[in-house]
Amino acid sequence: MTTRGEAAELPGSRKPPQRAGFVELLFDVVLVFALTRLSDRLVEHLNWHGFYSAMVLTLAIWWLWYRMAWTANRYDPTRPMIQVMVIVTMLGALLMAASLPAALEAHAAVFAGVYVAVQVLRHLWLVLFGGDGYARGVSIRILFWACVSAVPWIAGIFAAGDLRLACWTVAVLVDYAAGLLDFPTPWLGRAGLRGQPIAEGHLTERYRQVLIIAFGETILTSGIQISPYGFQRERTSALLVAFVITVLLWQIYYYRAGELLPAAIASSRAPAYVGEVASYAHLLMVIGVAVSAVGDRLIIMEPFGATTTARITVILGGPALFLVGRGMLDYASFSRVSWSRPIALVLLAIMVPAVHVLPPLVVALAAALVLAGVATSNVITWRLSPREAAPPPDVPGRG
Repeated sequence: MTTRGEAAELPGSRKPPQRAGFVELLFDVVLVFALTRLSDRLVEHLNWHGFYSAMVLTLAIWWLWYRMAWTANRYDPTRPMIQVMVIVTMLGALLMAASLPAALEAHAAVFAGVYVAVQVLRHLWLVLFGGDGYARGVSIRILFWACVSAVPWIAGIFAAGDLRLACWTVAVLVDYAAGLLDFPTPWLGRAGLRGQPIAEGHLTERYRQVLIIAFGETILTSGIQISPYGFQRERTSALLVAFVITVLLWQIYYYRAGELLPAAIASSRAPAYVGEVASYAHLLMVIGVAVSAVGDRLIIMEPFGATTTARITVILGGPALFLVGRGMLDYASFSRVSWSRPIALVLLAIMVPAVHVLPPLVVALAAALVLAGVATSNVITWRLSPREAAPPPDVPGRG
């Protein structure tokens, strides 16, 4: 039996994982499909309403993946009970991903219905079979909030248009607020997850894998986009710029906070808190990469087409979101944020009103130059003053 100070285990399970299980890696393949469907939806609805609706759907898909990653972190993912749960969740994610192009229209019942079913049944499964009393208590709290958020999710099925989007916005806010507040539940209190130890190797590997998947989806969609055009000079140039942006984003991520994150979590007095900050950092970076992928598709389709506000928002907004997430990762790993992040964000913001006269390909090239400056600053700063992992000292507000 485990105690409150140890990671939870299933009856008869071994120690919590330090590496992702094969069934978890299979789950990530479904995430590639989901990101591709979200990219298709945003290309077809390239306006502010489309941006917002894609954001709500992305947050729902991420929450499903994120809670599954943390569940596998607390239990042994090689156990049959957990593998069955991951496989069922994976099937649900596949159905949700397939419904994404019309998730707010004809396939609303599939998207929301499957989401609610997976969230409720998964945590009910853990209540029934999930380890000791403390582990079951955590699952009961999460199950409670899954049932609360189910109300606006289901209400949205019977609504239409903007009312459906409003209901689902409330549902997403309930899910994320519950997690941020540590799942406070009447008569039971908070779950106390942030004070628990975690398997940092497993968790950081899951974060890296999901970001690599996002990068892979970007390269995949760029390659698919250029295929019908052959190797026309303008579109080949656009493909090269898109590839350079992807490589720069990868370099900015990995050097060095992404590399030192496991050490930061392991050395923290509140490892679960640092892991949680890192999870939201990766969420922003994944969204940034996904938006950047849409920008890549647009510059390949029309490298010298009209430069609309929506296209500028995608081309510059993707790297900007990524840098915000990367700044959060700096904080999780070093308790500080490198100056190159806010400087780059200011430069990207200044560029927005100034690039309307430039073709989309040149706008993307300008974004690549800003990212190249950040990547160069990373290398120079690290060579001049290398740092060791120095995570935040404790959970804010905890005495």
